[in-house]
Amino acid sequence: MRCTTQLEDRLRREGFCRIAGVDEAGRGCLFGPVFAAAVILDPGRPVPGLADSKALAPARRLELASLVRQRAIAWAVASASAEEIDRINIREASRLAMRRAVESLTPPCDYLLVDALHIDWPAPQQALIRGDASVAAIAAASILAKTARDALMEELDAAWPGYGIARHKGYGTAEHLDALRRLGPTPLHRRSFAPVREALQGVL
Repeated sequence: MRCTTQLEDRLRREGFCRIAGVDEAGRGCLFGPVFAAAVILDPGRPVPGLADSKALAPARRLELASLVRQRAIAWAVASASAEEIDRINIREASRLAMRRAVESLTPPCDYLLVDALHIDWPAPQQALIRGDASVAAIAAASILAKTARDALMEELDAAWPGYGIARHKGYGTAEHLDALRRLGPTPLHRRSFAPVREALQGVL
């Protein structure tokens, strides 16, 4: 599905000026924080080729992330930690990261287009299922969130060798599950997730 600005264009015709797309990355991972990004695209400086970050090759994601940062009216990236995920659950932590990204936008937004969720923010908003595959602003946010999180995973791979974090980015791959069984969880693993909880029980 091709991403368009049709929804943003309609909202601008209705009088909204700064429409932010919001998305998260890393919700299904076993390791590390969940990231979120908020992006207000500039209709006068379009970013061609925006798509769901998961459908893009890594090199293309990085190219588009750079373009979004250069051309957007405003953008912000935020996160919620593994500890916060364990304390309030992944859904609420995703909403928290999204809210942190939105509140960091300068200038602020006056309308939100959010992938799948509603967030606690005093502005009109729509939650759009698979919005990252159809709405340009949400796709831009998905790309910034994904590339920022991937960069952190590559850094953390050096701090926690043996888990393959740079390769699987914290997702529950066979390699990751095997490392969990052999090495046990790190302090950055999400203990509320079943595979991590089971591995933790195995090393106690």
